[in-house]
Amino acid sequence: MNDLAALNGLLARSQEESAPLIVVSGPAGVGKTSLVTRWLRSTAEEFPDGQLYADLRGHSFDGPANPSDILGQFLRALGTGTVPASLGEQTALWRSVTAGLRISVMLDNAFSAAQVRPLLPGGRSGLLVATSRHRLTGLRADGALCHQLGLLDPAAAEEVLSRGVGADRVRSEAHETRELIALCGGLPLALCLASARLASRPWQPMRSLVEALTQGQGRLSALAIEGELSVHHALDESYAVLSPDAARLYRRLALLPTRSLEARVAAVACQISLTEAERLLDVLVEANLVEDIGPDSYRFHDLVRLHAQERAQEKEGAPARAEALRRVGDWYLATATQAQQHLSPIQLTLRRTYEFPPELPCPFTDASGALVWLETHRLDLLAAVRTAYDEGWDNSAWQLVDALWPLFHRLRYHDLWAEAHEIGLRAARRSGDRAAERQMLNSGAIGFSVAGRTDDAIRWFSWSLTAAREAGDERDEGQALHGLGSAHRQAGRFRAAGDFLQQAISTWERTGYPRGAALSRIVLGEMALESDGAVWDGLRAAEYFVQAHTTLLAVDDSYDAARALAFHGRALAMEGAYTAGVGELREALAYFEEAGAIPWQARIWEMLGSSAVEHAEAGAARDCFVRAQELYAGQSPSDAGRMTVLLAGLPARPAEPREGAAPA
Repeated sequence: MNDLAALNGLLARSQEESAPLIVVSGPAGVGKTSLVTRWLRSTAEEFPDGQLYADLRGHSFDGPANPSDILGQFLRALGTGTVPASLGEQTALWRSVTAGLRISVMLDNAFSAAQVRPLLPGGRSGLLVATSRHRLTGLRADGALCHQLGLLDPAAAEEVLSRGVGADRVRSEAHETRELIALCGGLPLALCLASARLASRPWQPMRSLVEALTQGQGRLSALAIEGELSVHHALDESYAVLSPDAARLYRRLALLPTRSLEARVAAVACQISLTEAERLLDVLVEANLVEDIGPDSYRFHDLVRLHAQERAQEKEGAPARAEALRRVGDWYLATATQAQQHLSPIQLTLRRTYEFPPELPCPFTDASGALVWLETHRLDLLAAVRTAYDEGWDNSAWQLVDALWPLFHRLRYHDLWAEAHEIGLRAARRSGDRAAERQMLNSGAIGFSVAGRTDDAIRWFSWSLTAAREAGDERDEGQALHGLGSAHRQAGRFRAAGDFLQQAISTWERTGYPRGAALSRIVLGEMALESDGAVWDGLRAAEYFVQAHTTLLAVDDSYDAARALAFHGRALAMEGAYTAGVGELREALAYFEEAGAIPWQARIWEMLGSSAVEHAEAGAARDCFVRAQELYAGQSPSDAGRMTVLLAGLPARPAEPREGAAPA
């Protein structure tokens, strides 16, 4: 209760004199997460706009979380849609979105001040609470107020044991209680595990557990934090009373590279039914060996994972460990492939191979559920890619990367996109599969381009072009040429871009892929709009867009046809056909409003504003730029800032005449 009161005091201080930032630190297993979770629940009424949670994995075996990934998760949770590529823009958007919100944010297991700082919400109406094993003193410069959570004193430790095994038993075995508290070192995790062990054997005297904890049955020798050595003994005792099936699941789960656990993964790892997996997970939760952190979501405490890994090394042979990993990897591959079939079946062209074909039912039934599953499991899926490559299962590695295309293309996790394709490319090359190599190069290069890494995109598209020509694959050759053209245009090298795009059009028309040729013509038309005179290689911008629009309608690509229509309307307005141009822009705008495509809505409002400026309609231009700015604000702070500059360049709005004043 003293800790809760202390946090209430810090909250009051932060609202009066400091930033809305509190750091709760202390040793591993001391109860930081439980304390802050309980406290934030009690303050929920003060933050009616919601509560957000993220595990920053400061001491995870595979490294701390990237602040960019957490910002993307938070921004999407608040409904912002598309997330910017750079951390700086994400931070700016996050602070803009949260400036007026009364929300609480819990960042669990923070590693450093630098990891927390980009996640600070804007304004002073919200609250961020970070838990960490480190003191995070660097955040004091940001106005942080700190609460150090130490080991439990004997009285508090006795209270923990009393809640677990009953006050009567604690009083009747007072001497043994004091010994047990000393052996647990005041660490709440150790005390909870010990009390769970005692509660499961009410007929056994406490002396038996005290003696077991003093026998020195091996320990987590790599840990040197005060109080943690006793955890190993408590864990051994809890593990020892598990049923063989629960103990096997405990060991197998520790072998997996995933950060979060769920019943399906448990079922696959142990070759058991989903019902049995759920039952055994409940057993592990009851024994305080895994944490229940949400609907069908579990995790190990860091110390418990180390213990489980030791038991796995002792009890699970190398073949069993490899089989468990492979079965879980095959399940991720099969499920991601199902998601791809829902979301982008046209992209599913490469083979899938399984060592252990999964039998469990798919966890989703439609495209919406598939996308949610991909986003929720994105870090586990990347961990599965890494594991497959490290184990030498190259086909599984690149096939999983290929199956994740909808995740990359729709949700734009740029760092994940890049790392996955770098691994997938190495796996495809090591396996000698040239078709897979070209697929990795093309989809990876697109990711670099989307993230603004133009030089990397050009390098990968160049490799793809060489590989496609060596294989005689004209479809892939056209894709590589189009990608090179788009990347060079993005870098401002229009002449090189035009050459590559014309080659792409010729290649795609020769191989019978009119849609690809139309997409290249859109890029050529954009280059014409951006050039003096709106002409490129002798053709007006409008002519490129007319050709593209006609073709895209013929191949039933209404989305890209609407893009071509918008550009054509802008081209007409630039040529002086203002009314006709605005009509086409508004027609395209209606399409994108129905489709919910906010980035394109913002872009068309900007086009309408620019057209109005050229037509000397400052009032209409101002209204259009304001609307574009509103839409950009939720997507791209840099574009919203550009609208501010355009608005500042417009003539001042005429003052409203005063009542009774004579007209000029």
